[in-house]
Amino acid sequence: MEQWHGTTIIGVRKNGRTVIAGDGQVSMGNTVMKPNARKVRRLGRDGKVVGGFAGATADAFTLFERLEKKLETHHGQLLRAAVELAKDWRTDKYLRNLEALMIVADADVLLVITGNGDVLEPEEKEGTTIASIGSGGNYALSAARALADYEPDPETLARKAMAIAAEVCVFTNDRVVVETV
Repeated sequence: MEQWHGTTIIGVRKNGRTVIAGDGQVSMGNTVMKPNARKVRRLGRDGKVVGGFAGATADAFTLFERLEKKLETHHGQLLRAAVELAKDWRTDKYLRNLEALMIVADADVLLVITGNGDVLEPEEKEGTTIASIGSGGNYALSAARALADYEPDPETLARKAMAIAAEVCVFTNDRVVVETV
């Protein structure tokens, strides 16, 4: 069975703002199945957390739902909710089979939650934190790092990095959705 491909998600934290941006392409083999999928969204009742996913869509939505429950349980504390989700991911037989990655952020933290149940906080360099996932993630990450010294606005930085990734990665398009906290 052919695999579904096509995601680039980038998170940029700079100058007190955090942005998560994602493209809209879903591909199966060499065919674009959907050009405008929404892979970035707000989480939680108050919408103070944003997230983007790469991987199997149903698995990602399951993880988003679980993360939202953890956020509710832990009063909106993203780091604590993410660690608790990761614990469940590693120990629950059902969750262990989910194939997805997420970048999530709130006003205080930017995190990558991996398919192995790890919670990673990317390194801040000179006031900028950048993380990316997905098939075009390394292209977007490289572009964002190269532009970080010259672009003060995190949304513009993320959009430029996504545009560069879309030019290079065949599984990434230029239909970008952005959420900011």
